[in-house]
Parts: sequence; C-alpha cells; structure tokens
Amino acid sequence: MSQPSDTWNPRRLNGLSLFWYKFSTSFGLAVDSIRAHKLRSFLTLLGVIIGVGSVILVGAAIDGLGTYAEESTAKAFGGETFLVAQVTNASSRKEFFDKLKDHRRIDWADLNYLEEVTGDRILYSPYSNRIVDVKRGSETYEEGVVVGSFATLPEIRDVNVAQGRYFTEQEDSARQQVGVIGYDIAERLFPGTNPLGKSVTIRGREFTVIGVQEKLGSAFGRSQDNSVFIPYRTLTRIWGTERNMSIFGKPRPESGLTLDEALDVTRVALRVRYKQKPSELDKFDTLTPDAIRGFIESIMSLISSVVVPVTAISLLVGGIVIMNIMLVSVTERTKEIGIRKALGARQGDIRLQFLLESALLAAVGGLIGILVGAALTLVIGKAFELTMSITVFYVSLSLGVSSIVGIVSGLYPAVRAAKLDPVEALRAE
Repeated sequence: MSQPSDTWNPRRLNGLSLFWYKFSTSFGLAVDSIRAHKLRSFLTLLGVIIGVGSVILVGAAIDGLGTYAEESTAKAFGGETFLVAQVTNASSRKEFFDKLKDHRRIDWADLNYLEEVTGDRILYSPYSNRIVDVKRGSETYEEGVVVGSFATLPEIRDVNVAQGRYFTEQEDSARQQVGVIGYDIAERLFPGTNPLGKSVTIRGREFTVIGVQEKLGSAFGRSQDNSVFIPYRTLTRIWGTERNMSIFGKPRPESGLTLDEALDVTRVALRVRYKQKPSELDKFDTLTPDAIRGFIESIMSLISSVVVPVTAISLLVGGIVIMNIMLVSVTERTKEIGIRKALGARQGDIRLQFLLESALLAAVGGLIGILVGAALTLVIGKAFELTMSITVFYVSLSLGVSSIVGIVSGLYPAVRAAKLDPVEALRAE
C-alpha cells in the first residue's frame, strides 16, 4: 500500500478553495509584474487618471453650477413667490413677439383689482425697474437698477436689509424720496462710511438712504447688489404712471394657501377681469420658482449629456493605452507563459492573470484619478470662490467606467496569452 505524499498539491483543492488559490496566485503575479515595471505602469495609468479626474472635476462643476443657480434663484426670486406680467418667458424671438401682441399689459388698475378681490389671501407688490446712474458728489455708480415696489416686497421676495430698514407704506403713499441701496453701490459711493441718513442722486433728485440690502453676490455673471429700492409711487412720480408692470405675489401665511393655489386664485381673478372664455389661453404670463428650477435642471441635464461623455472619451484613450501595454507585456513574457503552461497552468489561469493585471491597473488609476479630481475641485473652488461639490454619482460613474475599461482592455491580450502554444512559447527568447 502506497503512503500518502506530504507534498501539497493544489489539484487536491476543490470548489471555492481552488478558485481562491488561483485568484490569489494570479493576483500576486499581476502585482509583481506591475511593481517590476513601475515607470511603464505609471505611464499606463496616466490616461485613466486624467480621464477619471476630468469626469470628477466636470461633474463637480456641473453639480456646483446647479446648486449656485438654485441659490441665486432663491435669492433673486424668493421661495414661495410667483410673478405675473405681460411676458415672463419665451423660448424664441417669435414666441416673445407673439406674446407681446396677444397678451394684455398688466397695469395699475389690474393691481388694484387683484388687491380688492384677492388681497385678503394674497400679498401683492408691483415691480418696475429703470437702469440709471446713481451718484454721490463726484462719484458715480453706472447703470444701477432703480426698483419701484410696495413696502410689502421684503415679505414677498425675501429682500433682506443688512443695515437700516425698508421703506414703509406711509412713505410710499407720501411719495417720499427714500431708498434701500445694494451692497455694491454702498461700497462704491460710501467707502468706509455708514451710508444711512446720507443721500444719493437719481435723475437729479436727492434720495435719503434708509437701508443697505444684504449682500447677494452675482447670478449668471451679473451683480445682484446694484439695486436701489424706492417706493413705487415715487418711481411713477419721476418716470410717469406705468402702463406695463410686473406683479409679485405670495400667499398670506394666515390664508393657508399653497403657492400653486395662490397663483390659481390670481389667474382666475385676472381671467374674470379680462372676460376670458374657459377655452382661451391666459392673456398674461406667470412664473414660479419651480418653473425656473425646471428650466435650470433641463439646461444642466443638456450640459451633462454633452460634456460628460466627451470627457469620458479620455477614459477610452486610457483603455487603448492599457491594451497596447498588455499586448507588449504578453510578447515580453512569452517564455514565462510557456513555463507556467508546462508546469500545469491552464488557459483559464493565464487569462485570469492578465485580466487581473489590466483590471488592477485601471482600478488603481481610477482611485488616483478620483483623488486628483477631488484635489483639483477643492483648489479651483477656493481659488475662484466657486460652489463645486463632489457627488457619489460621478465618483461611481468614474469607478464603474474605469473598471469596465480595464476588463475590456485586458480581455484580448489575456485571450491571446492563454492561446499561446507552450512548446513555441518555451522557445521564445
């Protein structure tokens, strides 16, 4: 009877143990190969690093742009506010002029009607602006935005006053020349001094500064801190009665109305005033924060659908580099493959070794790319004061694509290596 051999034989393993043995052996060989050619491995990784880093950076910029647009909309428009005007939006020049022709102008009589019929449930304020120079002595702030409104505008549009106060209903009724100036105007005309109680000149008239608006920053490249808010009746006394105004509205807290319900109440009231038939479209435009958000989201989706795939092309280039390097590696290691096959390695073992090597290259490149993209995002965000945020979606997308690129790029070299004839391979120099 023969005695059992003490020599360990992997062929005695079965199932999960055998798979783990083959996997760990192939993984070790892959790591050794990468470590043996450090410079070549790094240059191979470079394409994947650049691709993944680009996707992370672009994704952070797109997501940050969406957040920035959302915050800018909230600051400029308000959270629970709607706008009624002759034209609030148009997708084309033709649509704009069609609306100008078909829609009715919103005027002072319409505002009075709305306040009389629905004012117990909804707060209203007219809104009209003029682009003029704002002066103080020899200093001039060019192209300031003079806004005429009611005293209710801060409640409707969240106009926050950092210094002083907003004007009152009595000041509006008396057509007093008082105003709340934006941060940029205060910095330009009153550097280092408190502007409250001092005067600015608008169209040759002196306006007393009673407040400074909270700093808003810019939105879509345009400053939001260049406004002067004055009583609406004062504006009409200077420029004449408005024949075409915009009206901001917001449900009163005690009414229990939602934004959509308040807008519907206003729409119905205006349709009744204009004697419109049920089948007719509104002869005026309305705008809500949700409509603005929807527009912004559609723009962001369009940008993502174009920019991200273009950026991801660099990952494809990285995959081609990995495939080329792996093919070179197969040629260089032909004799090694022959020796492994002569010692009993099967085609599946050879395929696994080269697939793991290419996948490992792509995975390491993907991880480094994420770190590089994150670092660039932080640096650029702080340097240019931009809102940029790294999201799980783009990280997952980068890792997923880089992994697929690694596996696909290594598949052909792995198959080619596995099909090498062991006798011919052993003859290779």
